[in-house]
Amino acid sequence: MELTRLSLTSLTLALALAFLSAARHCDTESIIGSRETCDTEGEDITDIDKILNTSCFRCICKNGFVECLKQQCPDIEGCYALLDPRDDECCHECTGCTRNGVYHASDTEWTEENDPCQIFTCKAGVITESRLRCYTPCSHPKPAPPGQCCPICEGCLMNGQKVTEDRSVTTAEDPCVTCKCNKGRLTCAKQACPVVNCPPTKIINEPGECCPRCRGSGKYFRPVGGCMMLGQSFHKSGTGFYLDYCTRCTCVNSVVSCVRETCPVLECPREHQMILPNRCCPQCPLIEESRASCSYGGKTYEDGEDWKLDSCKTCTCKQGKVRCAMPQCPINFVCPPNSRLVHPEGQCCPRCVERDGVCTVFGDPHYRTFDGKFYSFKGACKYQLVTDCLYHTFSIRVTNDAKKAQSSAWTKTIAIKIGDLKVNLGQKMRVKVNGKKVNVPYRFGNQLDINRTDDSVIVHTHIGIKVLWDGISFLEVSAPSSYRGRLCGLCGNFNRQIKDDFTTRRGRPLQDPQQFGQSWAVGAKKCFRSPRFGKEDTERQRRCRGRKDQRLLHCRLCNRLKSQIFDPCHKKVNPDMYFKACLQDMCECPTQHCYCESFMAYVHECKRLDIALPHWRKATKCRTVWDQPTHPTNLSHRLH
Repeated sequence: MELTRLSLTSLTLALALAFLSAARHCDTESIIGSRETCDTEGEDITDIDKILNTSCFRCICKNGFVECLKQQCPDIEGCYALLDPRDDECCHECTGCTRNGVYHASDTEWTEENDPCQIFTCKAGVITESRLRCYTPCSHPKPAPPGQCCPICEGCLMNGQKVTEDRSVTTAEDPCVTCKCNKGRLTCAKQACPVVNCPPTKIINEPGECCPRCRGSGKYFRPVGGCMMLGQSFHKSGTGFYLDYCTRCTCVNSVVSCVRETCPVLECPREHQMILPNRCCPQCPLIEESRASCSYGGKTYEDGEDWKLDSCKTCTCKQGKVRCAMPQCPINFVCPPNSRLVHPEGQCCPRCVERDGVCTVFGDPHYRTFDGKFYSFKGACKYQLVTDCLYHTFSIRVTNDAKKAQSSAWTKTIAIKIGDLKVNLGQKMRVKVNGKKVNVPYRFGNQLDINRTDDSVIVHTHIGIKVLWDGISFLEVSAPSSYRGRLCGLCGNFNRQIKDDFTTRRGRPLQDPQQFGQSWAVGAKKCFRSPRFGKEDTERQRRCRGRKDQRLLHCRLCNRLKSQIFDPCHKKVNPDMYFKACLQDMCECPTQHCYCESFMAYVHECKRLDIALPHWRKATKCRTVWDQPTHPTNLSHRLH
């Protein structure tokens, strides 16, 4: 599913126009329209009658707002035979093909019964029929198994290139040859390209690619009683025509079917291949010099010797001829949600990897769980932030300090335990390992790496858990996808479901964040104070916002989050929750820099989406712990 953060106002759904409760107390210049609000996190929202086609969306309550998942539509790139969706549908689809009464979707292929070498493809309503050309790179191939066309080679080595089960390989001499490995057996074949039907100006053929393709998408005119090819040539129904020297087509009932010759596999270098006039296929020179060794790039290779040109191309010398192979990487590859495209060093093709889960803690503690649930919990005690509740490989606890505050708490220290290894992170970047103070950077064998950036200490562990701490109150825990569904604590269970994040130690689901937070209190030590909630806390916030001088100061400082300083990220990350958290924090710390913790949390959320905000600290006057003479969250300096 493609996650789309729907600003319901901007999409003219007009579900609601209201002021943020926190923004009501600010100047009128900061009044904005808000998205539809909701109360129960993770709840499916079904009564959105203003959406014209609800079948296109699944709407849930997330972070207090209605957010909708838009239905993922099929890829229509290259299709100029689009079909309009019906009233109960929301996606355009490409025209498919019908043969012998059987419907086939666009971009699919099939074989006729009893002839696995005869291949049919459907491309935007055009059927292409061709025959496979088998290619056997080994000396002693085995006969084709029943139901298959081509002989097989034992082992999955192609011109020195190891063919993996998940990736097909082609030859540098003929990119239309495709070799696949199945259970240690290699099959190679060449297939004719399907006929494309789009305007000539939209046809592209990239170097190294086998087949031409269409760029863009659209709908071309479909005449009655005939067929239109390439957007410009008309053919009457029942007539035949040649598209090129390789392709003979017929138009039957306004449907185009083509038979295309599959050219022989070529083994000479592409620069030596030639096409004779009025011929379909290219060919190699008739006479080639036979040698026992090969010369390539100024080096000589013996017969049968392999070498690697780069991370993609591997070559071998066969009877004096250089044969090269390379993996077939996907084109215009798009990763699914919660994953990102990476290109590992030394590998040919990029691949998608699932993003790490991230739990964030900041300010007067506000939490964003691994699954994205946003809540505040002001308990002043020691709590289980996150632990591997299935295999008990690690544990992270936090101590929240309230000191003299009546309705507030701030993260004071973090305790990380992995087996016998213990790491403690304290205020002002103090770090202890197994009870002894250490200087950063620090390394403990292959189990632990502790480094620092301009504003944080980062703990990397050998089990993949990463902890980032700014030495004040901002904390971030990252967990790889292998921990999905294994975690518990204040950070939730990391199972892609928001609605069950408030699960207690005993497995009981809750709705109230205060009860949930207290259920994860740990240790026999007496808490600094029991958290005060309800009417008293609400009254304190009301008094804080009631004083005009404080109100204006809080709004002026927190409104920077909605300014041009952070504008590059506003379309990807909604700042409203961080803005509201900022206002809450400033009620306890009105003259200090407590707003900076909300800013830092927002910046890190943007960074995970590859949105850089390099100058935000200077623009907002938010200093790091390295250059602050006085602790900015020292509660003795707050107003009580």
